[in-house]
Amino acid sequence: MANLKEIRNRITSIGSTMQITSAMKMVSAAKLKKAQDAITAMRPYSSKLTELLQNLSATLDSDASGAYSEQREVNKVLLVAITSNRGLCGGFNSSIVKKTVNTINEKYANTAVDIFTIGKKGNDILSKEHNVIENRNDIFDNLTFDNVAEIAEKLMALYVDGTYDKIEIIYNQFKNAATQITQVEQFLPIKPIEGGEAITNSDYIFEPSKEEIVLALIPKSLKTQLYKGIRDSFASEHGARMTAMHKATDNATDLRDELLLTYNKARQAAITNEILEIVGGAEALNN
Repeated sequence: MANLKEIRNRITSIGSTMQITSAMKMVSAAKLKKAQDAITAMRPYSSKLTELLQNLSATLDSDASGAYSEQREVNKVLLVAITSNRGLCGGFNSSIVKKTVNTINEKYANTAVDIFTIGKKGNDILSKEHNVIENRNDIFDNLTFDNVAEIAEKLMALYVDGTYDKIEIIYNQFKNAATQITQVEQFLPIKPIEGGEAITNSDYIFEPSKEEIVLALIPKSLKTQLYKGIRDSFASEHGARMTAMHKATDNATDLRDELLLTYNKARQAAITNEILEIVGGAEALNN
């Protein structure tokens, strides 16, 4: 059994850890509220814009919706892996890294794959064994639509000029503070509407023409899709960190209680031994 001083030092150390994890939990909870409100407000807009674009595209000729809908033979793929810049958020980052590696090994085993990382943690791990063409960990310093649009335009240019035949986004979709769902979402080419049937409404009047509307909406829709993915990941990060720090605080509390019990038992045993020694010495003197 460890001596009393060692146990006391461990109790003090765990108490300090509890203060840190508890503070991090409260900070993440405050940030989560803002991030959750942002992604919740954005989802209906993003979903409706994508639905509108798919419905319009499905009613046009195959070449009318421009280069972003061009279906090519997939010889080279770009995966956009969205992680965080900081750790201490449970399995948030490792789930993205694992999903990215599995996608490369299983889905694109015979295809050339490059990676575009958003977030420091993903870049640190994936760059060791895979070709990371660029890392943007600065985006979380000022997460705005304009900054994300710059990245989206770069990805769109890489597809249009034929550098990549397919681009997919891998991110954690926010469900609640304790649950994040890892998603692999096709970015380019634009995915045709499922079922092949467009939902049309004869009451719609298009001004200007459908073709012009589609060509104007496509870049905006793609930028919105990437922004939504990063916003989802940002909210998921704070939810995962809040949950991880909550569990860490609980575990530290349990460990501290166990050490306090051990400390009290050891202290009680030491006091008992001292009393026995005193009594034994007194008896010896009387005899």
